[in-house]
Amino acid sequence: MSGFRHEPQPSVTLVSASKDQNFAAAPNGPNLSEALISLDNLRHNLACIRAITGPQCRIMGIVKANAYGHGAAQVTATLETEGVRDFGVANIHEAIELRQEHRMQPDSRLLAFASPLVEHIALYLQHGVEMTVCDHDTVRAAQAIAAADGGRLRVQVKVDTGMGRLGVTPEEATELLELIEASPNLELTGIYTHFAESDKPEGFTARQRERFLAVTGAYEERTGKTVTKHAANSGAIVSMPDARFDMVRPGILLYGCHPDDAAPSPVPVRPVMQFQARVIFVKALPAGASVSYNRTWSAPDPTRIATVSAGYADGFHRTLSNKTRICIGGKSFPQVGTVTMDQTMVNLGNDDSVKVGDTAVLFGWSGPTAGQQAIAAGTISYELLCSVSRRVRRIFV
Repeated sequence: MSGFRHEPQPSVTLVSASKDQNFAAAPNGPNLSEALISLDNLRHNLACIRAITGPQCRIMGIVKANAYGHGAAQVTATLETEGVRDFGVANIHEAIELRQEHRMQPDSRLLAFASPLVEHIALYLQHGVEMTVCDHDTVRAAQAIAAADGGRLRVQVKVDTGMGRLGVTPEEATELLELIEASPNLELTGIYTHFAESDKPEGFTARQRERFLAVTGAYEERTGKTVTKHAANSGAIVSMPDARFDMVRPGILLYGCHPDDAAPSPVPVRPVMQFQARVIFVKALPAGASVSYNRTWSAPDPTRIATVSAGYADGFHRTLSNKTRICIGGKSFPQVGTVTMDQTMVNLGNDDSVKVGDTAVLFGWSGPTAGQQAIAAGTISYELLCSVSRRVRRIFV
């Protein structure tokens, strides 16, 4: 990586540094690593998605994994102010956590994607969470539990059209849907699927779309009802206009990265997170001196080294060792030596402008993007965002 590009920089006005109770850093104490979360950039990204999906298409904000590390409660609240009323989390645990941290709007809906354990079904009723169903046994158990409670449980059917992870097969979907129709305490609120290669709209992905539409079409023809259909994640939102259906499920696009880090989409999203730390030590090294564990880098010439207060325990991957760059004071410097648990070293060369206390941008709008760092690390931006750990203080700006 030879450099980085500056993204539009949000106004850094502190909104909240203490609301997010998920993170242990003291609200007013010292912090040596932090993640700035730009809610303005989140709003911008939502507007970009709406511009291509149109006003009739609902948007489900994907806030699983603590909103990809950004803070699920704050992200959900912000999206609600922009009119979003559908939200997706990974499982009932995340749903309950979000309900406890944020009082959602009365008309907001929350779907948990994981197929539930029977012993957890009552929690969906208790907390008003829509449940994914993929098999007959879960439907029967859900009907019995909802009937005993005297309530009505909202469910969505996941169809496995080729992802091979969760879902009823297309061949078995009709029978499952009929069972739900015959269950008086269950309400079907949607049918959905997930693309395995959403950035490749032809071939296998096109066949997934056809299988899905065959299921939903048969249901609507048989019952005379319409049902909310959704399939498009961020990749499909960009590459498959004919798969947007009634609702789309943006995740990575909302957070300002692209579905394919190596081929940015035409959607002009902006990074929502800036991961940064502080310079805590600067020293001069003679030529030949080595840096960090296993002596993976040695100075070819006399140089200055800055030690930065974040390592792999904070979410700056060890696989980035000797492969990337970090921005300090608006300048890009190569990272050198093995990234350690708590610190990372940067080669300043003969630059003497960097001082102890300076901010070092690991990725974000003022440095390398998460996508650029992901390519260097041999992973994807999703993983880098989710890796920013709980000891990194989130600051909403």
